[in-house]
Amino acid sequence: MSIVTVQLGQCGNQIGHEVFSAICSDVRGTHGLCSKKENESYHDACKERFFSEEESEVPVARAVLVDMEPKVISQTLSIAARSGYWKYDDRSHFCQKQGSGNNWANGYSVHGPRYKEVIMNLVQGEAEKCDRLGGFFTMMSMAGGTGSGLGAFVTQCLRDAFPTSFILNHVIWPYGTGEVIVQNYNSVLTLSHLYRSSDALLIHENDVIHKICAQLMNIKQISFRDVNQVIAHQLGSVFQPTYTAESGLHYSRNPLGDLMETLVPHPEFKMLGLRNIPQMPENSLAYSVFSWPGLIKHLRQMLIANAKMEEGIDWQVKPPRLGSSVPSSHSTNKPLHFNTSIANLVILRGKDTHSVDLGSFRDPSLYTSWLKPQDAFNAWKTPRAFNKYEKSASLVSNSQFLLKPLDDVVGKAWNMFASKAYIHQYTKFGIEEEDFLDSFTALEQVISSYTTL
Repeated sequence: MSIVTVQLGQCGNQIGHEVFSAICSDVRGTHGLCSKKENESYHDACKERFFSEEESEVPVARAVLVDMEPKVISQTLSIAARSGYWKYDDRSHFCQKQGSGNNWANGYSVHGPRYKEVIMNLVQGEAEKCDRLGGFFTMMSMAGGTGSGLGAFVTQCLRDAFPTSFILNHVIWPYGTGEVIVQNYNSVLTLSHLYRSSDALLIHENDVIHKICAQLMNIKQISFRDVNQVIAHQLGSVFQPTYTAESGLHYSRNPLGDLMETLVPHPEFKMLGLRNIPQMPENSLAYSVFSWPGLIKHLRQMLIANAKMEEGIDWQVKPPRLGSSVPSSHSTNKPLHFNTSIANLVILRGKDTHSVDLGSFRDPSLYTSWLKPQDAFNAWKTPRAFNKYEKSASLVSNSQFLLKPLDDVVGKAWNMFASKAYIHQYTKFGIEEEDFLDSFTALEQVISSYTTL
């Protein structure tokens, strides 16, 4: 089954390009560290998922590129084509000259309806090229105008046009210190609208990725490209082919469906976070040795202590003792900073994955009481190594990891809204105060649901 990627706005287009590059270099690498037969079936599964073959034999990304300014898209198309290893379809992009001016309402209420037909025709064209469509993967930022506003509009259109297809939105959470004065408004409006039409939201926080670049990758002057490459590596570690419990001896054919089935048991809980270890500069890899027990121990502690990277984990945080629990909203025994999960997925890539003990992730005390641990935890594996790492592990988690950032964003947006700051910039494009209030209400409900796990 194939995934159609929809890259929206400057951020979505730059990350999308890095994701296809990472996937392509992983497939081309001779570092698979597995049998030739294994490598070939991995290669085929990946190609079907992300690329279509054309006469030129250069793989063509199954992607639609959308931006309201031409610069980023033209750069992205030409860099991909120059690589010689993959390219975008020259006809699968749409851009305009004017931008959305970091205004969500401009993207959602003006550009969206105006260009809906052209954009949806491009998407339809890509979908028709797939033998079997597995769903849509959209990439966008929440802070600006095009990715967020137009992104929310396009996601709604996808839901209307493809009611039975899976939609996963990859969303970049803005820096806390702020790139845009109205970013909290844009974020609240984006999240509340995506929550209505998307199956799940996979979130990356800029502040976290920036820290990984500085502390783990040892990059001195961090550029957006450095940040995007770390994000692309993490996404590749999830979406490259794996064996699931159900898929048996064949690589799973339906990555988006498998992901939703595994991680989203209830439509109230759609926020997914991603952690990937180890992460280090390429020149350090040759001097590093990793054991599965060590990686799994770190990954589990990152989960329960809500650490976003393997440096600086709080090892004092322990799961609550079972049997002594009172309802969690009044709970006195729930350890401070303990991150309760609804569902977790661990993905292992590299040698000896079959012998890894994942029992510690099946501990009932990690999970909410309304799901059995055997339903709440899944593992996907492949003996093929990923992107030069002999062993690597990723964790996709539906848990309380976003509560604080979400609460902060909603709080800051509400304070601005209470003093009517900048509201006129939205009302002139047709987004009324009522729409803001609906969005606040929807996100307060999400916060409350995750808080009471």
